[in-house]
Amino acid sequence: MSYEPSYATMRLRDELDQTAVVFHPLEEQYRNLEEQHEAGTLGMWVFLATEVMFFGALFLGLGAYHIHYGPAFEKASEKLNWVIGGLNTIVLLVSSLFMVLAVHYAKAGHRKHLMTFLGLTALLGGMFLVLKGFEYYTDYRDNLIPGWRFDDQEWVKEGLTPEQVPQVKLFLIFYWVMTGLHGVHVTVGIIAVLVLLVLARRGTFTPVYYSPVDVTALYWHFVDTVWIFLLPMLYLLGTHTLADLHIL
Repeated sequence: MSYEPSYATMRLRDELDQTAVVFHPLEEQYRNLEEQHEAGTLGMWVFLATEVMFFGALFLGLGAYHIHYGPAFEKASEKLNWVIGGLNTIVLLVSSLFMVLAVHYAKAGHRKHLMTFLGLTALLGGMFLVLKGFEYYTDYRDNLIPGWRFDDQEWVKEGLTPEQVPQVKLFLIFYWVMTGLHGVHVTVGIIAVLVLLVLARRGTFTPVYYSPVDVTALYWHFVDTVWIFLLPMLYLLGTHTLADLHIL
């Protein structure tokens, strides 16, 4: 006696087949997952190379102007909140460690641990933005926004000449532009990590398919590296003491 599947059974099989095709991790243009992973990694490195040129131009400009306007740049740097800058450095370094662990557990197929460290990475990224937002508030309060809240006479009282005040403004423009752009990149990274967290919860990643986690980790480490360079070039130019801070 032959068995013929019902219409409902055949419909279910078709839906499962379609789902398997839609969520299969291997794209049709690649021969295997390893080739797909290598292509994705190469693509991210190319993208990061453009980011290096982008931020590199800003760092080059900042360094060149510092050579010419050293005293004014150092005096302006002394007004920045190096304590928050230092705390944010620690936050990002720890977040990079958590991202490394996320990649490790993605390769190992431990979904629970993967989700944990992705969540912690996103949490520390959010903490960085909160601290940075508070620092921006103190900058606003201390009149460190050229063109909006800025008092030329305050800097003259600090020992600068009227000719050096525009140089202070130039430094602060670099500060706002570079830290602002970095903050945008951190925000993008947090969004990417949260997307990974959702996908991990759905069981998308396996020991043979974890490329999105690995590629996002490259981006996250790059963003952290940019901050490592921002810290000394913006916050540590002058002589800093706790007495300079009005929040402690």
